Amino acid sequence: MKSIQDIRVIQLIDSLEVGGAERMAVTIANTLANRVAFSGIIVTRLEGELMKTLNSNVKYLYLQKNKTLDFVALLRFRKFVVENKVTIIHAHGSSYFFAILLKFTFPSIKVFWHDHFGNRLQNNISNKMIQLASFFFRGVFTVNLELRDWALKNLKTTNIVFLPNYVEENTIVNKNTFLKGIKDKRIVLLANLRAPKNHMLALESFSKSGIAKFGWTLHFIGKDNFDDYSSKLKSKIINENLSQFVFLYGSCIDIPHILSQANVGLLTSTYEGFPVTLLEYGKANLMVITSNVGYCNQIIKNEDTGVCFESGNEKELMTLFKNLENNSERNIFLASNLNTFVAHNYSAKVVIEKLLTVYEQ
Repeated sequence: MKSIQDIRVIQLIDSLEVGGAERMAVTIANTLANRVAFSGIIVTRLEGELMKTLNSNVKYLYLQKNKTLDFVALLRFRKFVVENKVTIIHAHGSSYFFAILLKFTFPSIKVFWHDHFGNRLQNNISNKMIQLASFFFRGVFTVNLELRDWALKNLKTTNIVFLPNYVEENTIVNKNTFLKGIKDKRIVLLANLRAPKNHMLALESFSKSGIAKFGWTLHFIGKDNFDDYSSKLKSKIINENLSQFVFLYGSCIDIPHILSQANVGLLTSTYEGFPVTLLEYGKANLMVITSNVGYCNQIIKNEDTGVCFESGNEKELMTLFKNLENNSERNIFLASNLNTFVAHNYSAKVVIEKLLTVYEQ
C-alpha cells in the first residue's frame, strides 16, 4: 500500500471554464496540495475563469490540445508527468481518453476515471468508448449511486467507488458581483445557460407565480454562450416585462460572495449527476428549491433540508415560489437544516479521506 507521502497525482480536465466537473477538479487539486507529495492539474483543450481559483502550490499545465489525436500535446503531457514523477492521473469526464493514450506510452501510470455525467444511461455512443477504455482504469469514482450501479454493470474494473462532491473549507471570497433587487428576496440559479439546466422553466414559473409584485427577483449566474437557448430566454424576459425582476450575470467565480447576497437557491435541471451547486447553497445557508433528479433528493430532503419538485413540472414550481412569501420562518428553518447537513456529510475532510484511501491501495 502506498503512503500519502508518496502520492504524486494530477487532475486531468478538458476545460477550466466554470462548470460542476471543472470546479470539482480544481477543488480536489487544491485540497490535495496540502495532503500529498505532489498535486497538479492539467487542462487539455480550454483554459478559463477557474484558473484564478487554483492554489499557488498546485502545479499547472495547459496542453493546448486542438484535435483528438494531438501528438504534440501528448508529448507535452508525458514530459510533465515524467519531470514531476507523477504516479496517478485522476481524469475527469471525457479527458479519460487522453489519459489512456498517455498510459500506452507510460504503462506504469495509474489512471482513475471520475464520472460526473448525470445522463449516462441514455448516452450509448460515448458509453461504448468508456467501456473500452475501462480495461485500463485502475479505478472509477462516480458522483452518485445510479452512476456507480451503471459502472458496476458495464465497466471492466471492479474498483468502483461512490465519491460525493464537496466544497472547500477555506475558499477565498472575492467580491466582484453585486446582485440587484431587494436584500431579502433574491432567488439565485447557479448554472451555465444550456438546455439541461432548464432556465426557461424557472422563468415561466417565476412569472406565473406573481411573486415579483412582492419584490422577489430571480438571478441567473452562469456562462452565456449567446446562442439560441440564450436568445429565447432573453426574449422571454423582455416579452413578459420582467427586465426589472430577472437578471443575467454571465460566468462568475466569486460564488460565495454572490450567494451571501441571496436567500433562495434554485436548481431546475432535467438531469444531474451530483450538483455541487446544492452544497454551495447549503454552505451559504440558503433555502433550496430543486428538481428531483440525479443525487439531488439525497441532499434536499423534502420539507427537511429544502423542497423538491418533479422535473419539468411548471405548476408545482410555481406553487413553491408562491410559498416563499409569508413563510420566512420555515425558509430559515430549512436553510439551517441544510447548512448543518452539508457540514456534517460533505466536508473536504470526509471526502478526501475516502479518496486517499482509494489512491493508497
